[in-house]
Amino acid sequence: MQHRTAREIRHRNRFSLLRAVYAADGHTSRQELAAQTGLSFASVGNMIAELLDVGVLTELGHDANGIGRPRAKLAANPDRGLLVGVDTAETTVHVDVFDLAMTVRRSVEVPIDPDATDPPAIADLIAATVTDLVGDDGDAVLGAGVIVPGPVEPTGGVSLFSPYWSWKGVPFRGLLTERLPYRLYLDNPLKASTVAELWFGAGREIEDLVVVTLRSGVGVGIAVDGTLLRGVTNTAGEWGHMVLLPRGRTCRCGRRGCVEAYIGAPGIAHTLRELDPASPLFSSDPLTTVAAIAAARDQEVAQAVIRRTGEHLGIAVANLINLVNPRTIVFGDSVAGYLGEALLEIARPIIAEYALGDPYQAVTLQLSGLRHNPVSLGAATFALEGFLADSDTFGSVSARRAKPGK
Repeated sequence: MQHRTAREIRHRNRFSLLRAVYAADGHTSRQELAAQTGLSFASVGNMIAELLDVGVLTELGHDANGIGRPRAKLAANPDRGLLVGVDTAETTVHVDVFDLAMTVRRSVEVPIDPDATDPPAIADLIAATVTDLVGDDGDAVLGAGVIVPGPVEPTGGVSLFSPYWSWKGVPFRGLLTERLPYRLYLDNPLKASTVAELWFGAGREIEDLVVVTLRSGVGVGIAVDGTLLRGVTNTAGEWGHMVLLPRGRTCRCGRRGCVEAYIGAPGIAHTLRELDPASPLFSSDPLTTVAAIAAARDQEVAQAVIRRTGEHLGIAVANLINLVNPRTIVFGDSVAGYLGEALLEIARPIIAEYALGDPYQAVTLQLSGLRHNPVSLGAATFALEGFLADSDTFGSVSARRAKPGK
């Protein structure tokens, strides 16, 4: 049994309350929040008072339904500050600046020089991109979440391993701290996408879910009771490196037959090359190849690639259902954006065949409904959680409210 401290419970309740505020999009009240979160009206009232005091929430006025006292409507305060989300992928750095209502204020994507991928060079690129995008609003930044590929140790801010650039044990947050003046939070795409779904997507209503990230790399984020499952070394969810075919294709991790080698973007491009080595759909960039396959899905070779990839996805997801028994599986990111519906159409009957009956009947399979880059959104959400959990944010408020007459 997991035992939480009073502070952890307070943070969890604060997160739950604010998630409900975001879900309501400015159309909720204290009474509705108490009903939605299951917290007592007194607890909700106290937390809302704190969030109003520090400017995280704002009151939009009162509803007037003619029954009882008008209820104050609450929303996140977009003017309270800015949050930065950084998605570092294999070939690009994507940066978004959000206000506290989680609306994108500014966005940019810059290429990564393939000859400048050592940690200091990537740190320089991220810092320069963030600094340029934030501009004169640096004092308004409440925190920045930075996502790098591969397993990450978030407490120490260490990139344990990067499959793209062969990093091992890199203290990357420390490098960024030397270059950026903000509170920084380091994690990986699997965790970021899952946090984004918990706050702004499927996790608003379902707290036990799996988020499948399909891009150049492949993996899952797992949430149980609204909390990320991290594992002892924060590597829970490396489903992309489970063996799908013994002695199969070589994966970028150095092993053979991994799930990622068949359903990640490079794996899909590999399948196209196997089926038609001279296909005009093939590009040096795997994601461009995936986009071309999606655009040409009425062609025989594209259909064959989708069918084979969908079959691999179906078997891998069936094993995932048997292992985790989630309520919902959400498929997201670039490959899902291009081919999600087509792949799921092939995968569903295979999942039904290979998954155990009760877990399969209980699970919902769906594409992500997030309208924005889930990784950069999740990165900014890590910064939001850090700000909400910071004792400096709420300490003076709690002390002031505890004084007699206050």
